[in-house]
Amino acid sequence: EMCGRDWSSDVCSSDLLTQWRRTLNKPDILQIGPYPSWDVEALEKSFTLHRYFEAPDKSAFVAERADRIRGIATRGELGADRDLIASLPNLEVISVYGVGFDAVDLDAARLRGIRVTNTPDVLTKDVADLGVAMMLAAARGIVGAEAWVRSGDWAKKGLYPLQSRVHGKRAGILGLGRIGFEIAKRCVAFDMDIAYSDLEAREFAKDWAFIQDPEDLAARSDFLFVTLTGGPATRHVVNQPVLEALGPEGMIINVSRASNIDETALLDALQNNTLGFAALDVFEGEPNLDPRFLELNNLLLQPHHASGTIETRKAMGRLVRENLEAHFAGRDLPTPVL
Repeated sequence: EMCGRDWSSDVCSSDLLTQWRRTLNKPDILQIGPYPSWDVEALEKSFTLHRYFEAPDKSAFVAERADRIRGIATRGELGADRDLIASLPNLEVISVYGVGFDAVDLDAARLRGIRVTNTPDVLTKDVADLGVAMMLAAARGIVGAEAWVRSGDWAKKGLYPLQSRVHGKRAGILGLGRIGFEIAKRCVAFDMDIAYSDLEAREFAKDWAFIQDPEDLAARSDFLFVTLTGGPATRHVVNQPVLEALGPEGMIINVSRASNIDETALLDALQNNTLGFAALDVFEGEPNLDPRFLELNNLLLQPHHASGTIETRKAMGRLVRENLEAHFAGRDLPTPVL
């Protein structure tokens, strides 16, 4: 039908036949959330994408395609829960666009032998860059100072109120993994006194103080960076006692997972000024924030974009695709979680 003649005819080019065969063999992938256009175009060359995020009735959308879906392409904050995994009887692989995979039900995937991958390393330095940028912007009042100029207050009222220095201060890193390590390296450049908390002291961090208890780390810190992985083990590890230990002059910066901080305790501490300041890139229920976040002025809010550079997002998308392609070709997965 594509040629209007028999398939053996020389009118049908080998390229057209190859394209037709590839179309027939493209694995069906459930795409949970939107990706940049360059990633979608690349994925569609190898896979048939089903856009879950565009469906008004998601249950019906999945039910109509359940038997065909062999893979899930998702994002770190969206994941794939137990019910979704259970609804796809032929699911083989879940590829996460992001380093965090706590929103994927790993137990459900493990029981079915479903492979799970993520995109580590490629976003590490961008996330560290934003974490340090948030510290600098918040400490030096950069956002407010720019508004001071634009509003005409500089001309009307004079100099902007004095802010706090960063260099020479005490930085605490809660979770010295890839991102935490990169943040600590950047803090070294500001002559900061660095301490960290982790499961155990790290050989590669001998020049930095190891303080295992998060509350003790907070008490020692002017700036506390939260760089832990997410999940049940770290849920609300930053609680009221930790926030109180950080104190009314302290600042918390979160570029990890919202679940690592007790948001109610955080908002109470900010409102009561028992915590000085918070700079946050992640929130429970995002993008729908607790309204109190928008009412407080001792906050710097960012839209979960720590990895949001063109270079890193292209690398993340490429790794999502490479993991899926490797799985369906029977090759080793580049970055497996399960």
